[in-house]
Parts: sequence; structure tokens; C-alpha cells
Amino acid sequence: MDSQNLSKEEQFILQAIQEHGQSGKSIGYKELQNICADEFEGVRLILKKMKAKKIVDFEGMIPGFAAIITLL
Repeated sequence: MDSQNLSKEEQFILQAIQEHGQSGKSIGYKELQNICADEFEGVRLILKKMKAKKIVDFEGMIPGFAAIITLL
């Protein structure tokens, strides 16, 4: 994925998953939400857009608090 086509928030989420996620590939939604909380709001909607772009995957249409966010 060309990072120039990503929003600032999407880039932040990718970096957070790579730095804080398990093996740099997956992270719990709640942990990701806590990391992003000081930077921006609307993490669920951004993740929904990222899933549509096939950047991340998680169960359902929008992630719940127990969801695992996985980089594709």
C-alpha cells in the first residue's frame, strides 16, 4: 500500500500496529484506541475505511472492544 494515499490518521494507525502490536501485525482494538486517543477521534470509522481498502482486517463491519485488528 502506497502510504501517500493514506490519511494522516491511517498512517498513525499503521505505525501504531507495527510498533505496539503482537509481532507488528495485530493489536487489540481497545489498546489501539488508547494509543490513538490523544491524537484523534473516530478510530472505528477510520478502521472501517481501512478494511474497505484491504489494509486491515477484523471481525464484523466495525470493530468492537474485543476485536483484534490485523494488518493484511
